[in-house]
Amino acid sequence: MKKINGVLATEVGYLGGHKDNPTYKEVCAGGTGHYEAIEVVFDPRMTSYESVARMFFETHDPTQWNRQGPDVGEQYRSAVFYCNEAQKQVAEHLIALLKGKGFNVVTEVRPAGKFWKAEDYHQDYYDHKGATPYCHGYVKRF
Repeated sequence: MKKINGVLATEVGYLGGHKDNPTYKEVCAGGTGHYEAIEVVFDPRMTSYESVARMFFETHDPTQWNRQGPDVGEQYRSAVFYCNEAQKQVAEHLIALLKGKGFNVVTEVRPAGKFWKAEDYHQDYYDHKGATPYCHGYVKRF
């Protein structure tokens, strides 16, 4: 996401659950209701919500439920969290396009709530590990 011209910042964290200030260990253990998520801050003069959402659908597998690649658990459910009705409509439109292309999309579209920033060691995870991403790779879908 950081490579998109106009993206100003990203943070990973947890969203959608009922536990305040969850930890990675709690989210992985289940029962918090949280999804692992990324918060993307962008300049709408330089890029659009649709461009960011398209990148999400092309770097995240929208056909996998409770997993992404080898990572398995309820925190890996596929979801788009929207901040307003226009974002919701864009996400639903992109899902309809993907379904029209034959993808069995399971991505949920949900209103954004409180975003809880993940621990520092999760930020820029692959950069810190010096590893190649194993869950997310670019796949042209649109």
